[in-house]
Amino acid sequence: MSVPAPVSASPTPSPSSPRTTGGPPRATASAVVLVTGFVLLSFNTRVAFGQLGPLAPVAGFGTGTVTLLGLLPPLCMGLFAPLATPVRRRLGEERGLFWASVLLLAGAVVRVLGLPGLFVGTVIVSIATATVNVLVPVFVRSRFEHRRVGVMMGVYALSMGAGSALVAALMVPVWQASGHSWQAAMGLAVIPSALAAVAVAPQLRAPAAAVRPGTPPTGPRPRPSGPSVPATTAGRPGGVLRTGLAWSLVAYFGFQTLLFYTTLAWLPAILVDAGVAGTTAGTMQSLFIVGVAVGGFVLPVLAAARADQRPHLVGIVLVCATGYVGLLAAPGSVPALWSLLLGAGLGGGQAVAGVLYVKRGRDHEHVAALSAAAQTGGYLIAATGPLTASVLRTATGTWQAPLLTFLGVLALSLVTSLRAGHDRP
Repeated sequence: MSVPAPVSASPTPSPSSPRTTGGPPRATASAVVLVTGFVLLSFNTRVAFGQLGPLAPVAGFGTGTVTLLGLLPPLCMGLFAPLATPVRRRLGEERGLFWASVLLLAGAVVRVLGLPGLFVGTVIVSIATATVNVLVPVFVRSRFEHRRVGVMMGVYALSMGAGSALVAALMVPVWQASGHSWQAAMGLAVIPSALAAVAVAPQLRAPAAAVRPGTPPTGPRPRPSGPSVPATTAGRPGGVLRTGLAWSLVAYFGFQTLLFYTTLAWLPAILVDAGVAGTTAGTMQSLFIVGVAVGGFVLPVLAAARADQRPHLVGIVLVCATGYVGLLAAPGSVPALWSLLLGAGLGGGQAVAGVLYVKRGRDHEHVAALSAAAQTGGYLIAATGPLTASVLRTATGTWQAPLLTFLGVLALSLVTSLRAGHDRP
């Protein structure tokens, strides 16, 4: 993939703007630094959330611990996503992403300080991730050419999946090599966290004019959709919630994220109950995350190339449904296939949401507001997933009821997503 040239959102040239400084060599170097930082931050964003699944079957974590650690990330991201909007207004996207990367590093360190540290560190990481999730679509829209939006959102999702898959695959080997120390295995997340903070630091030199809200978007933008919202409220999450578009995004993102985090938390347990060995179930978790990376890259690229994303949303549901039906009918026969299908479908569903914010947003403020609103409501919906699955599993003694519930949630996801999937004529 060629390095996409960054685009300054500032209406006037700046001495430090990559596009306008020092000729092609310097501009190319700035582009490389920009993309490298973006990739490493994305690589680190979901690492902590993929660590628990492979460790849980072998490290002796209780059901209550797994349930709570599965619930905390979406709950905290929903509660703290609204804070990303004032962070952006005060600091801009670049500075906001840098300080979020520092918070990610702090959370990764705290997670190795015993079981209480694991809970506290998970909260810290989730707050940082909430900020990154809201700011990235605005950052991509403001710093990259419009034709590169789908590619860069795909790179974001691919990097997230690759980071999570790599660290998840190392969990059990490191646990074994360290004398069965889950703290040592969790400590792996510190390495990508530190790299991300260092790689994003050069963006602190970005000119303030390029990161402040209200700057005109670059390149051709899609036609505004939905009812008109006054300028004084369109840039706030509460303002956009007056539109059907925003509620469609909230519901779609909520249902997709509920399925993603619930599957991430419980897939190894589902397979172990079906007779799959614990170490194999951990490997299947890694395959699931590989599927997340692949689907997360391919779907945004395809979706961003079209004005209507509804066919892609239907495809996501069909792929996920096939994976869940496979777990229902024959969970132990070809678990690698079901894991890859679920990863590709749910990873694509997560990543396409970012494309929807950019496509449906009128300007940077509107994109930020749609992103914050969808993730606030969506993550709060998603927080109910791991606990509900645990309750259903305990009440019925099998995973059939949770899996059937997942299929029902998929159907709701399809119905509620259709408004967000296209521009209103």
